[in-house]
Amino acid sequence: MLPMLKYELVEKRNWISEEELLDCYAIGQCTPGIIAVNTATYVGYKKRGVIGGIVSTFGMITPSLVIITAVAVFLRAFMDNVWIKHAFMGIRGAVCALMLNTVYTLAKKSLKSIFAYIMCAAAFIVAMFLPVPTVVIVLAAAVVGIVSEMIVRRKRT
Repeated sequence: MLPMLKYELVEKRNWISEEELLDCYAIGQCTPGIIAVNTATYVGYKKRGVIGGIVSTFGMITPSLVIITAVAVFLRAFMDNVWIKHAFMGIRGAVCALMLNTVYTLAKKSLKSIFAYIMCAAAFIVAMFLPVPTVVIVLAAAVVGIVSEMIVRRKRT
């Protein structure tokens, strides 16, 4: 979703900056719901207030709801089909590649210091090997970032 959101919201329509999109993506990881819906709500709210947020949220979920409902009705009849099973295996591989592309894009734009690389590695290790909720990892990283910035500012003065 991130490459599509970037193209539509940042490059094509210029509704938000790339930094705002990355912030929205980070916040969307901590909040319930789908990132695209959270982003649509944020952009709608930014452009037209509460009504814009509501309308953009419904605009984002309605097509998916209709399509998923239609697919669910027909897919049950075809789930045992060998071609459908193979198609889903291929789709899983493509989804992994798209996720790696998103990680690469985020890393390229967000990791601008040794500190950022260390925080990224630490968050990855915690997420992979410990049963810590995502929101706790993000909040801990925010606290560490704030504290480290306060320390850097004190040293400057």
